Amino acid sequence: MTLTIVDEARLVTGGVDTHAGMHVAAALDTIGGLLGVSEFPATSAGYARLLDWLGSFGAVALVGVEGTGSYGAGLARYLDAAGIRVVEVDRADRQERRRQGKSDPLDAVSAARAAQSGRARGAPRGRDGQVEAIRALMVAKRTARAQRTQTINQARALIITGPDDIRERFTGHGPAGLVAGLAALRPRPGSMVRYHTLLSLRELGRRAQYLDGQLARLDELIVPLVTARAPGLLALYGVGPDTAAVLLIAAGDHPGRLRSEAAWAHLCGTAPIPASSGKVSRRRLNPSGDRQANHALWRIVITRMGSHPPTRAYAARRTKDGLSKKEIIRCLKRYVAREVYPHLRPPSG
Repeated sequence: MTLTIVDEARLVTGGVDTHAGMHVAAALDTIGGLLGVSEFPATSAGYARLLDWLGSFGAVALVGVEGTGSYGAGLARYLDAAGIRVVEVDRADRQERRRQGKSDPLDAVSAARAAQSGRARGAPRGRDGQVEAIRALMVAKRTARAQRTQTINQARALIITGPDDIRERFTGHGPAGLVAGLAALRPRPGSMVRYHTLLSLRELGRRAQYLDGQLARLDELIVPLVTARAPGLLALYGVGPDTAAVLLIAAGDHPGRLRSEAAWAHLCGTAPIPASSGKVSRRRLNPSGDRQANHALWRIVITRMGSHPPTRAYAARRTKDGLSKKEIIRCLKRYVAREVYPHLRPPSG
Protein backbone atom coordinates (compact mmCIF):
# COMPACT_ATOMS: atom_id res chain seq x y z
CA MET A 1 0.00 0.00 0.00
CA THR A 2 1.37 3.39 -1.03
CA LEU A 3 0.87 6.32 1.30
CA THR A 4 0.24 9.70 -0.35
CA ILE A 5 1.75 12.68 1.46
CA VAL A 6 -0.68 15.57 1.12
CA ASP A 7 0.62 19.12 0.88
CA GLU A 8 -1.69 21.06 3.16
CA ALA A 9 -1.00 24.27 1.19
CA ARG A 10 -2.21 22.70 -2.03
CA LEU A 11 -5.39 24.24 -3.41
CA VAL A 12 -7.90 21.79 -4.79
CA THR A 13 -10.61 22.46 -7.36
CA GLY A 14 -13.56 20.11 -7.42
CA GLY A 15 -16.13 19.31 -10.05
CA VAL A 16 -19.38 17.41 -9.55
CA ASP A 17 -21.69 15.75 -12.07
CA THR A 18 -25.01 15.53 -10.25
CA HIS A 19 -27.80 12.96 -10.52
CA ALA A 20 -30.92 12.06 -8.57
CA GLY A 21 -29.33 9.29 -6.51
CA MET A 22 -25.55 9.62 -6.87
CA HIS A 23 -23.08 12.46 -7.47
CA VAL A 24 -19.72 11.90 -9.20
CA ALA A 25 -16.90 14.18 -8.04
CA ALA A 26 -13.48 14.94 -9.49
CA ALA A 27 -10.53 16.74 -7.88
CA LEU A 28 -7.82 18.74 -9.68
CA ASP A 29 -4.57 20.16 -8.34
CA THR A 30 -3.42 23.75 -8.90
CA ILE A 31 -2.04 23.00 -12.40
CA GLY A 32 -5.06 20.98 -13.54
CA GLY A 33 -3.71 17.53 -12.78
CA LEU A 34 -6.35 14.95 -11.96
CA LEU A 35 -6.11 13.84 -8.32
CA GLY A 36 -9.03 11.44 -8.30
CA VAL A 37 -12.64 10.67 -9.18
CA SER A 38 -15.21 9.15 -6.84
CA GLU A 39 -18.98 8.91 -6.40
CA PHE A 40 -21.15 9.68 -3.40
CA PRO A 41 -24.85 9.32 -2.54
CA ALA A 42 -27.02 12.41 -2.97
CA THR A 43 -27.76 12.67 0.75
CA SER A 44 -26.58 14.88 3.61
CA ALA A 45 -24.16 12.17 4.68
CA GLY A 46 -22.99 11.82 1.09
CA TYR A 47 -22.35 15.57 0.82
CA ALA A 48 -20.21 15.41 3.96
CA ARG A 49 -18.23 12.46 2.58
CA LEU A 50 -17.73 14.27 -0.74
CA LEU A 51 -16.35 17.39 0.97
CA ASP A 52 -14.10 15.29 3.23
CA TRP A 53 -12.81 13.45 0.16
CA LEU A 54 -11.98 16.70 -1.65
CA GLY A 55 -10.35 18.02 1.52
CA SER A 56 -8.10 14.96 1.73
CA PHE A 57 -6.14 16.35 -1.25
CA GLY A 58 -5.66 19.82 0.24
CA ALA A 59 -7.56 23.05 0.87
CA VAL A 60 -10.71 23.15 -1.25
CA ALA A 61 -10.71 26.47 -3.09
CA LEU A 62 -13.59 26.06 -5.50
CA VAL A 63 -16.18 23.51 -6.62
CA GLY A 64 -17.98 23.53 -9.96
CA VAL A 65 -21.40 21.88 -9.72
CA GLU A 66 -23.70 20.92 -12.58
CA GLY A 67 -27.42 21.39 -12.07
CA THR A 68 -27.39 23.70 -9.05
CA GLY A 69 -31.03 24.43 -9.80
CA SER A 70 -32.09 20.76 -9.81
CA TYR A 71 -30.16 17.64 -8.74
CA GLY A 72 -27.25 19.70 -7.41
CA ALA A 73 -29.34 22.14 -5.33
CA GLY A 74 -28.82 20.29 -2.05
CA LEU A 75 -25.09 19.87 -2.58
CA ALA A 76 -24.68 23.54 -3.54
CA ARG A 77 -26.44 24.59 -0.32
CA TYR A 78 -24.28 22.25 1.76
CA LEU A 79 -21.00 23.49 0.26
CA ASP A 80 -22.06 27.12 0.61
CA ALA A 81 -22.91 26.58 4.29
CA ALA A 82 -19.44 25.04 4.73
CA GLY A 83 -17.83 28.20 3.34
CA ILE A 84 -16.80 26.66 0.03
CA ARG A 85 -17.14 28.81 -3.08
CA VAL A 86 -19.48 27.14 -5.57
CA VAL A 87 -19.90 28.02 -9.24
CA GLU A 88 -22.65 26.83 -11.55
CA VAL A 89 -21.39 24.70 -14.46
CA ASP A 90 -23.34 24.27 -17.66
CA ARG A 91 -23.53 20.89 -19.34
CA ALA A 92 -20.71 20.36 -21.83
CA ASP A 93 -21.69 21.25 -25.38
CA ARG A 94 -22.39 18.50 -27.91
CA GLN A 95 -19.19 19.05 -29.89
CA GLU A 96 -17.06 18.58 -26.78
CA ARG A 97 -19.04 15.49 -25.78
CA ARG A 98 -18.47 13.94 -29.21
CA ARG A 99 -14.76 14.70 -29.00
CA GLN A 100 -14.13 13.53 -25.44
CA GLY A 101 -16.89 11.00 -24.93
CA LYS A 102 -19.77 10.95 -22.45
CA SER A 103 -19.54 9.47 -18.98
CA ASP A 104 -20.19 10.68 -15.46
CA PRO A 105 -16.47 10.76 -14.49
CA LEU A 106 -15.63 12.73 -17.65
CA ASP A 107 -18.45 15.17 -16.91
CA ALA A 108 -17.17 15.64 -13.35
CA VAL A 109 -13.64 16.33 -14.62
CA SER A 110 -15.07 18.72 -17.23
CA ALA A 111 -16.98 20.57 -14.48
CA ALA A 112 -13.80 20.92 -12.43
CA ARG A 113 -11.83 22.22 -15.40
CA ALA A 114 -14.58 24.71 -16.26
CA ALA A 115 -14.51 26.06 -12.70
CA GLN A 116 -10.70 26.18 -12.51
CA SER A 117 -10.28 27.94 -15.86
CA GLY A 118 -12.90 30.56 -15.08
CA ARG A 119 -15.10 29.43 -17.97
CA ALA A 120 -17.75 28.72 -15.35
CA ARG A 121 -17.99 31.54 -12.83
CA GLY A 122 -21.68 32.14 -12.19
CA ALA A 123 -22.90 31.75 -8.63
CA PRO A 124 -25.69 29.21 -8.00
CA ARG A 125 -29.19 30.61 -8.32
CA GLY A 126 -29.94 29.88 -4.69
CA ARG A 127 -32.98 28.08 -3.30
CA ASP A 128 -33.15 29.29 0.28
CA GLY A 129 -35.31 32.41 0.47
CA GLN A 130 -38.51 34.14 -0.56
CA VAL A 131 -38.01 33.45 -4.25
CA GLU A 132 -37.76 29.72 -3.62
CA ALA A 133 -41.04 29.90 -1.70
CA ILE A 134 -42.62 31.74 -4.64
CA ARG A 135 -41.23 29.16 -7.06
CA ALA A 136 -42.72 26.27 -5.09
CA LEU A 137 -46.16 27.90 -5.10
CA MET A 138 -45.92 28.78 -8.79
CA VAL A 139 -45.28 25.13 -9.63
CA ALA A 140 -48.65 24.25 -8.12
CA LYS A 141 -50.35 27.23 -9.76
CA ARG A 142 -48.92 26.45 -13.20
CA THR A 143 -50.16 22.88 -13.13
CA ALA A 144 -53.57 23.86 -11.73
CA ARG A 145 -54.01 26.45 -14.48
CA ALA A 146 -53.01 23.93 -17.16
CA GLN A 147 -55.41 21.33 -15.76
CA ARG A 148 -58.25 23.87 -15.67
CA THR A 149 -57.68 24.73 -19.34
CA GLN A 150 -57.53 21.05 -20.22
CA THR A 151 -60.75 20.35 -18.28
CA ILE A 152 -62.67 23.11 -20.05
CA ASN A 153 -61.37 21.97 -23.44
CA GLN A 154 -62.48 18.41 -22.69
CA ALA A 155 -65.93 19.66 -21.72
CA ARG A 156 -66.25 21.67 -24.94
CA ALA A 157 -65.19 18.66 -27.01
CA LEU A 158 -67.77 16.48 -25.24
CA ILE A 159 -70.47 19.10 -25.85
CA ILE A 160 -69.68 19.26 -29.57
CA THR A 161 -70.02 15.50 -29.97
CA GLY A 162 -72.95 15.16 -27.55
CA PRO A 163 -76.71 15.13 -28.18
CA ASP A 164 -78.19 18.13 -30.02
CA ASP A 165 -79.99 19.63 -27.01
CA ILE A 166 -76.78 19.63 -24.94
CA ARG A 167 -74.84 21.19 -27.79
CA GLU A 168 -77.46 23.92 -28.27
CA ARG A 169 -77.64 24.62 -24.54
CA PHE A 170 -73.92 25.11 -23.88
CA THR A 171 -72.40 26.26 -27.17
CA GLY A 172 -71.27 29.88 -27.01
CA HIS A 173 -70.75 30.07 -23.24
CA GLY A 174 -67.61 31.74 -21.91
CA PRO A 175 -65.33 29.73 -19.60
CA ALA A 176 -66.82 31.03 -16.34
CA GLY A 177 -70.43 30.63 -17.46
CA LEU A 178 -69.74 27.19 -18.90
CA VAL A 179 -68.13 25.95 -15.69
CA ALA A 180 -70.97 27.27 -13.54
CA GLY A 181 -73.62 25.77 -15.82
CA LEU A 182 -71.97 22.36 -16.01
CA ALA A 183 -71.36 22.13 -12.26
CA ALA A 184 -75.04 22.88 -11.60
CA LEU A 185 -76.35 20.06 -13.83
CA ARG A 186 -78.72 17.52 -12.26
CA PRO A 187 -78.98 14.72 -14.82
CA ARG A 188 -82.06 12.48 -14.76
CA PRO A 189 -82.01 8.91 -16.04
CA GLY A 190 -83.29 8.55 -19.57
CA SER A 191 -81.37 8.10 -22.80
CA MET A 192 -78.19 6.24 -21.89
CA VAL A 193 -75.88 8.44 -23.98
CA ARG A 194 -77.48 11.72 -22.92
CA TYR A 195 -77.60 10.81 -19.22
CA HIS A 196 -73.96 9.72 -19.00
CA THR A 197 -72.79 12.65 -21.12
CA LEU A 198 -74.45 15.01 -18.66
CA LEU A 199 -72.88 13.15 -15.72
CA SER A 200 -69.46 13.51 -17.29
CA LEU A 201 -70.02 17.20 -18.01
CA ARG A 202 -71.12 17.81 -14.44
CA GLU A 203 -67.96 16.19 -13.07
CA LEU A 204 -65.80 18.23 -15.44
CA GLY A 205 -67.57 21.40 -14.30
CA ARG A 206 -67.02 20.55 -10.64
CA ARG A 207 -63.38 19.74 -11.31
CA ALA A 208 -62.92 23.15 -12.95
CA GLN A 209 -64.58 24.82 -9.95
CA TYR A 210 -62.23 22.99 -7.59
CA LEU A 211 -59.25 24.18 -9.64
CA ASP A 212 -60.62 27.73 -9.57
CA GLY A 213 -60.65 27.56 -5.79
CA GLN A 214 -57.15 26.16 -5.72
CA LEU A 215 -55.88 28.96 -7.96
CA ALA A 216 -57.51 31.57 -5.71
CA ARG A 217 -55.91 30.05 -2.60
CA LEU A 218 -52.50 30.00 -4.27
CA ASP A 219 -52.88 33.64 -5.29
CA GLU A 220 -53.58 34.54 -1.67
CA LEU A 221 -50.17 33.09 -0.81
CA ILE A 222 -48.17 34.23 -3.84
CA VAL A 223 -49.22 37.89 -4.07
CA PRO A 224 -48.04 38.90 -0.54
CA LEU A 225 -44.69 37.16 -1.08
CA VAL A 226 -44.11 38.89 -4.42
CA THR A 227 -45.23 42.24 -2.99
CA ALA A 228 -42.84 41.95 -0.04
CA ARG A 229 -39.94 40.79 -2.21
CA ALA A 230 -40.23 43.21 -5.15
CA PRO A 231 -42.65 46.12 -4.62
CA GLY A 232 -40.81 48.20 -7.21
CA LEU A 233 -41.22 45.48 -9.81
CA LEU A 234 -44.99 45.38 -9.32
CA ALA A 235 -45.10 49.17 -9.69
CA LEU A 236 -43.87 48.95 -13.29
CA TYR A 237 -46.49 49.35 -16.00
CA GLY A 238 -47.78 46.00 -17.25
CA VAL A 239 -46.21 43.88 -14.48
CA GLY A 240 -48.64 41.79 -12.48
CA PRO A 241 -47.96 39.27 -9.70
CA ASP A 242 -47.60 36.30 -12.05
CA THR A 243 -45.20 38.10 -14.37
CA ALA A 244 -43.19 39.44 -11.44
CA ALA A 245 -43.02 35.96 -9.92
CA VAL A 246 -41.63 34.46 -13.15
CA LEU A 247 -38.96 37.17 -13.41
CA LEU A 248 -37.95 36.75 -9.76
CA ILE A 249 -37.70 32.99 -10.19
CA ALA A 250 -35.44 33.45 -13.22
CA ALA A 251 -33.14 35.72 -11.17
CA GLY A 252 -33.19 33.45 -8.11
CA ASP A 253 -32.79 34.25 -4.43
CA HIS A 254 -29.34 35.72 -5.04
CA PRO A 255 -29.64 38.10 -8.01
CA GLY A 256 -26.15 39.41 -7.25
CA ARG A 257 -24.92 36.41 -9.24
CA LEU A 258 -26.08 38.33 -12.33
CA ARG A 259 -23.00 40.47 -12.84
CA SER A 260 -24.71 43.16 -14.91
CA GLU A 261 -27.91 44.23 -16.57
CA ALA A 262 -26.51 42.79 -19.81
CA ALA A 263 -26.05 39.40 -18.11
CA TRP A 264 -29.71 39.53 -17.00
CA ALA A 265 -30.81 40.33 -20.57
CA HIS A 266 -28.71 37.41 -21.80
CA LEU A 267 -30.37 35.09 -19.27
CA CYS A 268 -33.80 36.24 -20.45
CA GLY A 269 -32.87 35.51 -24.06
CA THR A 270 -33.26 39.16 -25.11
CA ALA A 271 -29.62 40.00 -25.82
CA PRO A 272 -28.96 39.83 -29.57
CA ILE A 273 -25.79 37.91 -30.43
CA PRO A 274 -24.00 37.82 -33.81
CA ALA A 275 -25.00 35.06 -36.22
CA SER A 276 -23.06 34.70 -39.45
CA SER A 277 -24.98 33.65 -42.56
CA GLY A 278 -22.31 33.98 -45.22
CA LYS A 279 -22.55 37.29 -47.01
CA VAL A 280 -25.35 38.65 -44.84
CA SER A 281 -24.67 39.80 -41.27
CA ARG A 282 -27.58 39.02 -38.98
CA ARG A 283 -28.28 38.97 -35.26
CA ARG A 284 -30.32 36.44 -33.36
CA LEU A 285 -31.46 35.97 -29.77
CA ASN A 286 -29.64 33.86 -27.24
CA PRO A 287 -31.04 30.33 -27.81
CA SER A 288 -30.19 29.14 -24.30
CA GLY A 289 -32.02 31.85 -22.36
CA ASP A 290 -34.80 31.34 -19.85
CA ARG A 291 -37.94 30.83 -21.95
CA GLN A 292 -40.39 31.65 -19.17
CA ALA A 293 -38.60 34.90 -18.37
CA ASN A 294 -38.54 35.76 -22.07
CA HIS A 295 -42.28 35.12 -22.27
CA ALA A 296 -42.87 37.26 -19.19
CA LEU A 297 -41.08 40.16 -20.88
CA TRP A 298 -43.16 39.53 -24.01
CA ARG A 299 -46.38 39.80 -21.95
CA ILE A 300 -45.23 43.13 -20.53
CA VAL A 301 -44.42 44.43 -24.01
CA ILE A 302 -47.75 43.30 -25.50
CA THR A 303 -49.65 44.95 -22.63
CA ARG A 304 -47.76 48.19 -23.10
CA MET A 305 -48.19 48.18 -26.87
CA GLY A 306 -51.93 48.07 -26.30
CA SER A 307 -52.36 50.76 -23.65
CA HIS A 308 -49.09 52.50 -22.73
CA PRO A 309 -48.77 55.84 -24.61
CA PRO A 310 -44.92 56.03 -24.62
CA THR A 311 -44.68 52.45 -25.88
CA ARG A 312 -47.33 53.04 -28.55
CA ALA A 313 -45.48 56.17 -29.70
CA TYR A 314 -42.19 54.23 -29.87
CA ALA A 315 -43.82 51.43 -31.89
CA ALA A 316 -45.33 53.94 -34.33
CA ARG A 317 -41.98 55.68 -34.80
CA ARG A 318 -40.09 52.45 -35.35
CA THR A 319 -42.73 51.25 -37.79
CA LYS A 320 -42.10 54.38 -39.87
CA ASP A 321 -38.38 53.53 -39.73
CA GLY A 322 -39.22 50.27 -41.49
CA LEU A 323 -39.01 47.79 -38.59
CA SER A 324 -41.41 44.88 -38.50
CA LYS A 325 -43.63 44.22 -35.49
CA LYS A 326 -41.44 41.27 -34.52
CA GLU A 327 -38.32 43.46 -34.54
CA ILE A 328 -40.06 46.17 -32.53
CA ILE A 329 -41.14 43.64 -29.89
CA ARG A 330 -37.58 42.33 -29.69
CA CYS A 331 -36.24 45.87 -29.08
CA LEU A 332 -38.93 46.55 -26.49
CA LYS A 333 -38.17 43.31 -24.62
CA ARG A 334 -34.56 44.43 -24.37
CA TYR A 335 -35.66 47.81 -22.94
CA VAL A 336 -38.01 46.14 -20.47
CA ALA A 337 -35.24 43.79 -19.31
CA ARG A 338 -33.12 46.86 -18.56
CA GLU A 339 -36.01 48.48 -16.68
CA VAL A 340 -36.74 45.36 -14.63
CA TYR A 341 -33.16 44.59 -13.59
CA PRO A 342 -32.79 47.12 -10.69
CA HIS A 343 -35.96 45.79 -9.04
CA LEU A 344 -34.82 42.15 -8.81
CA ARG A 345 -32.85 42.67 -5.60
CA PRO A 346 -34.72 42.58 -2.28
CA PRO A 347 -35.61 45.96 -0.78
CA SER A 348 -32.92 47.31 1.55
CA GLY A 349 -33.59 47.51 5.24
